[in-house]
Amino acid sequence: MDYSFTEEQEMIRQSVREFAEKKIAPIAMEMEKTKEIPLEIVKGLAELGVIACTAAPEYGGVGFDAVTAGIVAEELARADPTGSIPVFFLIQASWGHVLNKYGTEECKKEVFPRVTKGEWFLGIATTESDAGSDLGSTRTRITPTQNGYVVNGEKMYISGVREAYTRGGGHVTIAKQTPEAGTRGMSLFYLPLHGQNGPTPGITPTYLDDLGREGISTGGFTIDNVEIPKHYLIGEENKGFYIVHEGYEFARGLISIICASAGLKSLENGMNYIKQRKCFGIPIGKFEWIQFKLAEHYTKLTMLKDLAFKAMYIYDQEQKGKAKRFEVSKAIAMAKMFAQEWACAAVDDVMQWQGAFGYTRECSDQCIWRALRSFGWAEGSKEIMRVIVGRELLGKEFISYR
Repeated sequence: MDYSFTEEQEMIRQSVREFAEKKIAPIAMEMEKTKEIPLEIVKGLAELGVIACTAAPEYGGVGFDAVTAGIVAEELARADPTGSIPVFFLIQASWGHVLNKYGTEECKKEVFPRVTKGEWFLGIATTESDAGSDLGSTRTRITPTQNGYVVNGEKMYISGVREAYTRGGGHVTIAKQTPEAGTRGMSLFYLPLHGQNGPTPGITPTYLDDLGREGISTGGFTIDNVEIPKHYLIGEENKGFYIVHEGYEFARGLISIICASAGLKSLENGMNYIKQRKCFGIPIGKFEWIQFKLAEHYTKLTMLKDLAFKAMYIYDQEQKGKAKRFEVSKAIAMAKMFAQEWACAAVDDVMQWQGAFGYTRECSDQCIWRALRSFGWAEGSKEIMRVIVGRELLGKEFISYR
């Protein structure tokens, strides 16, 4: 299989790398305190064309495929140890892809021009207090009306709530429309938290204090009799469960690349340190136990990056009709299965090599570790990734929860 990068993709990489090194890296650690991504960074990303980069050009996007989006994610993850900007990017790239593919013309023309300019935020809201990977436990309801739909319920552990509610935008959201049909009765739709006329009546936000990724908010919101027009429906009624997984898989692939990139960046930090730090008169990089750990982590993370890009290549092939849907599911799950574990293990050792300094807030690696830890469950837990791979190897009749 040839999934090498094109000349155009390498040019995109270089442009993003230059911006990230010049604009993001110098201020990244400040986001731990400010709790937000600077607006000048958002504006710069918009000028680069990487916000909701999967949207088609006619809606203000640049139409990136999955592999090209992965290249952008890799470069952003190298520059931002907090993980805030990579998360900001991956959410809007993944769910921008879903809205672009399945959304109505009217919705896309309303939402994308503002999102791609960095004025609005486009997120994903599927998780609830009692419903994460198990979407069948979703309690939020969407009810058809003469003019559109009414939505009631609550979403929790959602990224970008503050960004969407205060600045503008909304979330690709799932709810049960025909509860008796289970997952076959769920619909997907765009839910504005803050539209053209201000905050949406009936939306009440809640904000949480996360362990890491401080530059992008996490929280939830209650939905009390919120009316939305018919053109906010994404795809067909009662088909949301099937559509939403395309967004999940896009996001899981990007997360795998981000984990590999951030882990490799931490190893780079560690290598610079162990070459200089001396113990008993010699650089600690000469000690065999450190070299062996370094070699193992570097090999694992390089394998992870290659596997993740291969998975994104298969994703693109499926979009062209050249691969099957469940081939994508398996490839993406294989990549994400060990992504957080391997990356966190590498960063943990880098912190150990740096001794007491590695445990201080001045050390960027502890920041990387806290950001990466979230990817053990974000967009599907690592346990669910194992279930998916097992299902595809043995067949649906071997799914443990049925």
